[in-house]
Amino acid sequence: MSQARGEAGTRGGQVRSDCWIAFEPRSDGGIELQVKSKVASMYGESIRQQVLAGLAILGIEHGMVEVEDAGALPFVIDARLETAVRRALGTLEAQLLPEKTVTIAPSAKDRFRRSRLYLPGNTPKLMYNAGLYGADGVILDLEDAVAPAEKDAARCVIRNALRVIDFGGAELMVRINQGERGLEDLEWIVPHGVQLILIPKVESAEEVLAVDARIGEICDRLGITEPVWLMPIIESARGTLKALEIAEACPFVNSLALGLEDYTADIGVQRTKEGTESVWMRGMLVNAARAARVQPIDTVFSDVGDEDGLRASVREAKALGFDGKGCIHPRQIPVVNQEFAPATAEIDKARKIVLAFDDATARGLGVVSLGSKMIDPPVVKRALHTVKLAIATGLLADNWKQEA
Repeated sequence: MSQARGEAGTRGGQVRSDCWIAFEPRSDGGIELQVKSKVASMYGESIRQQVLAGLAILGIEHGMVEVEDAGALPFVIDARLETAVRRALGTLEAQLLPEKTVTIAPSAKDRFRRSRLYLPGNTPKLMYNAGLYGADGVILDLEDAVAPAEKDAARCVIRNALRVIDFGGAELMVRINQGERGLEDLEWIVPHGVQLILIPKVESAEEVLAVDARIGEICDRLGITEPVWLMPIIESARGTLKALEIAEACPFVNSLALGLEDYTADIGVQRTKEGTESVWMRGMLVNAARAARVQPIDTVFSDVGDEDGLRASVREAKALGFDGKGCIHPRQIPVVNQEFAPATAEIDKARKIVLAFDDATARGLGVVSLGSKMIDPPVVKRALHTVKLAIATGLLADNWKQEA
């Protein structure tokens, strides 16, 4: 076991809602604790007591601890302390788990996933209010948004955030790392309420099955019965050609997403706002997803300041058959949700089809018709989806059938 100084967190004048903690193990002398805090007059003593209690849980009896606090919530202090101790000692038997204070409604395979907000996993200040923005999903990111040296710290923060932050009605998603590191990520998040795992840079069904198997082992061991859904991300030429195989890898795959930055680099072209270089790939992904009866999810729009460009990008995605799009800033969420909402003409047509379907069902007919036109089952299914989406977005009243 290593014996070195461990540090975790962020420090400096611009830091807010976070802290920096250093731990240096000693062989004797008890605990020496120094606390500096921007809110010391109100919370200095409670921070001291929290750190001392955390050290006791981790089995630390001797050592020097420095804390520089910039308004961090208790779950962040715990995460930074645990990471600093782990970095000093190497391994630990115990974890600093905050009491679980949030209740999460079960997620469904076919729930709406119009907008998903990416949040860097090692930046807790961005997590506190994420549930207020109205995204269908919140992605706590362990992969590209986290520097390699900070992935251990991000695991602690995300694990604790899953236990204590109320993300509203958003689906709780985590993007794990690739390969073995991603499988290790699962041990940190599956026991604590994650509902969907994004698997990056997938190029085969075997990669999906490896994640599914590890999740199954954890759930069986801990008695977890709620499903953990999977969203493979296609980001390469090989992955695109294997998209259907990936989408059908296991029953817990509920969607396919794409990442165009890596895809365009893989095929040797520049990514453009027009997106002509990726039309074939996006079409392949949509068709693979639809064939597998899962949701196709479009990539992010990277220019946060270009609202018109974002609207155009969402409209194009919807026209191609996508059900949702990633967001990298809260201001993108309302635009994405609005543009994926059904148009008035779509709603009117869907209402007529649903009413015709109800009438045919009530009369025991095996065929649905609207006027002189026969309505195929896939069209009825799409109409039911449109009506459900219209109700969810407030464009149609819950009791619209009675009004009709």
